Amino acid sequence: MLGAVDSCTLAGFDVRGVEVQADIGHGDTKFLLVGLAATSVKEARERVRSAIKNSGLEFPGQRLTVNLAPAELRKEGSRLDLPIAVAIALARAGKKPPPHTAFLGELALDGAVRHVDGVLVAALGLRRLGYERVFVPEADAAEAALVECLAVIPCANLKAVVDHLLGVTQIQPFSHGGASAAAEPPATEHDLAEVHGQEEGRRALEIAAAGGHHLLLSGPPGAGKTMLARCLPGILPSLELEEALEVAQVRSLLGELPGHSPLDWTRPFRAPHHGVSMAGLIGGGTGLAQPGEISRAHHGVLFLDELAEFQSPVLQALRQPLESGRVTITRSAGSVSYPARFTLVAATNPCPCGWAGDPIRSCRCTPGGIDSYQRRLSGPLLDRIDLKVAVRRVKLETLASEPTGEGSSAVRERVVAARRRQLDRQDCLNAQLKPARLRKLAGLEPASRRTLERWAEQRGLTARGFHRAWRVARTSADLDGSEQIGEQHILEALGYRLQDVAA
Repeated sequence: MLGAVDSCTLAGFDVRGVEVQADIGHGDTKFLLVGLAATSVKEARERVRSAIKNSGLEFPGQRLTVNLAPAELRKEGSRLDLPIAVAIALARAGKKPPPHTAFLGELALDGAVRHVDGVLVAALGLRRLGYERVFVPEADAAEAALVECLAVIPCANLKAVVDHLLGVTQIQPFSHGGASAAAEPPATEHDLAEVHGQEEGRRALEIAAAGGHHLLLSGPPGAGKTMLARCLPGILPSLELEEALEVAQVRSLLGELPGHSPLDWTRPFRAPHHGVSMAGLIGGGTGLAQPGEISRAHHGVLFLDELAEFQSPVLQALRQPLESGRVTITRSAGSVSYPARFTLVAATNPCPCGWAGDPIRSCRCTPGGIDSYQRRLSGPLLDRIDLKVAVRRVKLETLASEPTGEGSSAVRERVVAARRRQLDRQDCLNAQLKPARLRKLAGLEPASRRTLERWAEQRGLTARGFHRAWRVARTSADLDGSEQIGEQHILEALGYRLQDVAA
């Protein structure tokens, strides 16, 4: 007797179909599991055996062979428990599963169907592969139901699933209201209205938010670098539906989606400690690599405080994701790619003691110590940062007075309007424009071009720095509501790159 059902395995965001075949034959009583199964899948034999018996179902007393096809594809995780048990039950009953149907879920020893990570990613992949129905753990039904045109069957326990397939009792498909529209961004803890002075930093923060540009804040301790950075989420618009789904997929792989409300419209803000490892920041772990902080910050903000204190290899690993918006990690179990389109905001002191260049407190560092400290930030990394701002100490009498700057809500309105202009014009933010599209969609007037070329040549900007300054100028013009990039926009953009030489 042969039973077969469909499932899948995940390699990052790559979903690969798996056919689970169960054959009950003659011979000694053995339970064989074949098909390049990892240890986590091989352990399914004992979970499935106990779950079937404790669900009041009969476990085959004959030779049982379960094949996971294709045989050359490595299978990992516990999501194949439920399809293995269902394939065995259907083999005993001589039944076939409904067409275009897949099964996912881990089994407890009492037959309960438990949560598995990555259900949203699996459901999206299965829909692309042509499946119309998926059986998932009850706790993950809301997550899978985010996928359009896919019937989701919530599974509480193995007995209910088998009874459904045999026509004894029916499980109603999960019903939901669909993905609602994004709400207004919630009130944030840090508001720009509480920032005293720091006009240059505030303007750079607005440009970074409007165009998706990377930002470096440098200055003495207590000058306000961290507070400025933490104000950035408050001036960013809510996630669009497509963006929210991509963020949810990353969280789904990590098992961090809440079952009742899997979509979050707030842009991620990640602030890892400077002691974070390479695997923690970029992604890694045993087996297939898991997403790191840069993927958790996808479509949001990655804040690296005390940038020079991070391990040099960890910082250098940021170079490729900063350019491409993706990270590819290769381990012995295979290669996976994850999205990593984030806005980097970094803060650093000018020297180990932090007081170099301060008008009040004297620096205790030697010239060699300052040079060694600044060399921790490599030229290629700094060249990928669009905006560099020196954050200076605010006078104490200014701190004691009421702040006079705009609040986050007013700045956010300009940011949203500037982003809308960019998306209408080119379907992406300015920071993501490739050189060919930059020339076509962000053309320069003769005077602006001469200014950019003259300053770029005099200050030795790289080709990357030249194009990044051009993109920042386009964002500055968008914030001003200007169709043309004026000379003032070029000069403002160049002002944020003139620290390249000093760095």
